[in-house]
Amino acid sequence: MLLGGKFLYAVRVDTSQGFELCPADACQIDSPALAGVCPAVAPSDKFQIVRDFDHPLVAKWQAFLAANDIAIAGVEFIVDGNGRPFTYDVNTNTNYNPDAETKDGRAGSSRSGMGAIATHLGSLLAREANAAGIVPAAIPA
Repeated sequence: MLLGGKFLYAVRVDTSQGFELCPADACQIDSPALAGVCPAVAPSDKFQIVRDFDHPLVAKWQAFLAANDIAIAGVEFIVDGNGRPFTYDVNTNTNYNPDAETKDGRAGSSRSGMGAIATHLGSLLAREANAAGIVPAAIPA
């Protein structure tokens, strides 16, 4: 996941049961055959956050997103049998796996997908309000 031009985290997906992981239609179907397919409800071992992920494509993704004014995105790629990576999808509205985030100690923090987005949007709102001379009201805890 990339957010505000910065890399947040990577998720490794177990594709041993198939490659089409979460097509929108499949996530909306209540079917035992599709159990564990949607990342919002999949078992935590299917989706795992990769610690210390480093790949040459990250800089290319950052440049691509910046050139297209995309502040929040999930980028998907695959590596072929020869070790060549291929980016195949950019999602500007993506799912986050709460089990994977919990397992990695990110759940409920600004390091989780939703937490990082909330922090990012809050800073954008504050910047815009400041530029307009508006003092935002305090939000009760």
